[in-house]
Amino acid sequence: MLLIILNLVFCLSFLVFAWFNVNDSDSWLWVPIYLAASVLCGLAAFEMFFLVPYLFLIGFYLVYATILFFGKDGVKDWIIKYKRPSITESMQATKPYIEKTGEFFGLLIISAALLLNYFMAIGT
Repeated sequence: MLLIILNLVFCLSFLVFAWFNVNDSDSWLWVPIYLAASVLCGLAAFEMFFLVPYLFLIGFYLVYATILFFGKDGVKDWIIKYKRPSITESMQATKPYIEKTGEFFGLLIISAALLLNYFMAIGT
């Protein structure tokens, strides 16, 4: 029952995140990222699991997260160069590291949700 509730929360959350990204300049990338995760979590709530898409998307998301981590003004720079200032002060990405850091953590959350479903699927 907990997995069903968790997947419904993830499904709705990722759907809302996709909606928030509709008007962004990189919506062509982020709307599908969040929609794919939303659909897979929604299906998992009804105990429909898809191992190959989980692995493919987790791989893609983690590779992209690694790029965001090490890229210019990425998470590494936020930690070392900028000394980890708050990235939640405003909804606007006023500093170069804010958007990349938020995207990095978003990808980790999505990957964790899909990984949870992957392990639930192979455990059943």
